[in-house]
Amino acid sequence: MASTSSFAPPKLSGFILTERLGSGTYATVYKAYRKGDSREAVAVKVVAKKTLNKSSTENLLTEIEILKTMRHPHIVQLKDFQWDAENIYLILEWCSGGDLSSFIRSRRLLPERVARRFLQQMACALQFLHERNISHLDLKPQNILLSNSVLKLADFGFAQYMSPWDEQSALRGSPLYMAPEMVCRRQYDSRVDLWSVGVILYEALFGRAPFASRSYAELEEKIRSNQPIELPPGARVSKDCRDLLLRLLDRNPDARITFAEFFAHPFVDLEHMPSAESIVKAKELVLQAVQKDQEGEKSAALSLYCSALEHFVPAVHYETDRQRKDALRQKVSQYASRAEELKALVASDNRLSFEEARTSRDVLREMFNSGADDQEALDVYQQCLGELLLALAGKQTSLFTHRIAFHLTAGSPFNVEETLKGLRICESNWGKYLKYVILGL
Repeated sequence: MASTSSFAPPKLSGFILTERLGSGTYATVYKAYRKGDSREAVAVKVVAKKTLNKSSTENLLTEIEILKTMRHPHIVQLKDFQWDAENIYLILEWCSGGDLSSFIRSRRLLPERVARRFLQQMACALQFLHERNISHLDLKPQNILLSNSVLKLADFGFAQYMSPWDEQSALRGSPLYMAPEMVCRRQYDSRVDLWSVGVILYEALFGRAPFASRSYAELEEKIRSNQPIELPPGARVSKDCRDLLLRLLDRNPDARITFAEFFAHPFVDLEHMPSAESIVKAKELVLQAVQKDQEGEKSAALSLYCSALEHFVPAVHYETDRQRKDALRQKVSQYASRAEELKALVASDNRLSFEEARTSRDVLREMFNSGADDQEALDVYQQCLGELLLALAGKQTSLFTHRIAFHLTAGSPFNVEETLKGLRICESNWGKYLKYVILGL
């Protein structure tokens, strides 16, 4: 079926193996193309049989068993596997964006909104695994691949079926991302994956893992310490982000955040994660909103419009087709306008007048001078839109939906550069704007 030499990629039936992507103790990974008209790109993990012992053989078989039965948008797909006298071949989905470790290093650290987006995708995959009593046990940035902006968990070589009451003691994974109970060779359970998620989030936000060390001895000493994890001095993260980090990185597994709490945490917010379901949820809610609107139930309609918009915004982010994205932006603009009209009707006696407060136009003009990158500015604007829309049903504000409508329309791919000449937004200024709009400060 296949043959190999020490100087060339193996020859595998049905595929042409090209560049070597990486190698470990038991395997080497190559980029490959399927023979035939499709020329589909894949990754082939080649495991030399002679390197396998009993434990690694069991791990490999478990990896194949787990991956072969799973289909999830945030888990690398095992397309097929083959073997011959010398090797075992895992034919895997190709991810063109490299791994998360390289992505973080190339940017030094990630903005919180980007880290959160990746965290949501990781949480979505972990929820899928947790429901099937599967623990990854080797979560780290090098085992998280990117395909465009889509994150995918990979390398299930240490993964195990573990029920909530199952415990193990064998060392698995990479020391820098291992939970203290594993490093200290105590009994551990599936909660070690949550610790690893905390380390990954910490590294994404601050550019280094919390226990970055020059030697394994130094690393082990830091992990064994009883000192609580602290964020770097001057760390600027949101309250929800800080809370999640410290609860994930609790040395005591019994005090650590649980899976149920993690999936429900406001910083993870799986309910509003950009996905194929976003548009479905948005349409369901907006149909209910229109019905209540027609029936004259203004308060109920307002609440439903705002809920729908919270799903329309991630739907805009998820959509890749420019024409459909532009159409969604126009829908967001229309529903936001109607929501504000309803707000004005519901709370007309309490509405702030244009003269009594700084208008959104004034605040936006102030933000235009911040000098942020144009494309980043539009992305920040879109990400913050969901939070801004909450103000429609919250504190009294001056009218600002006409600004949203204008910039969503003007932000289309056809005239984004012209529009963004004035729209220079940075996250710090958005903080001021949110305080003004939502809290009335």
